[in-house]
Amino acid sequence: MTRFRTLCMALTGTAALFALTAAPAHAAPGDVSTSCSSVLTPSGFVDVSWGYSSSCGTQSFSPNIKQIKQLTGLPVGTVVQACSSTYQPFGWVQTASYYSGSCVSSSVPSFNNNAWTLKRVS
Repeated sequence: MTRFRTLCMALTGTAALFALTAAPAHAAPGDVSTSCSSVLTPSGFVDVSWGYSSSCGTQSFSPNIKQIKQLTGLPVGTVVQACSSTYQPFGWVQTASYYSGSCVSSSVPSFNNNAWTLKRVS
């Protein structure tokens, strides 16, 4: 049973590694991709979720991966939910602030507001 679990974890880690190394450089508006937390969120993107993956190389279970969403190119009036771990891009305004369990980006989380509702205004 232990060998099976180890094999499954290795295969999952390998698959995640290939998914995490894909660069979002050519992402279409609204596309979501996953990267290790050590990779800076590119301009025009926001963090939308945090989690843990052994493929990002830490020994603890602290959040070390993030999903990022491409906002550049979305039409005026679009509303998105984003983690407050990145600033909103130019042309977007914060319309609400709240707590989200999927936006916990620290191993010592709090219940303070950590997410935003953003709206495209220009």
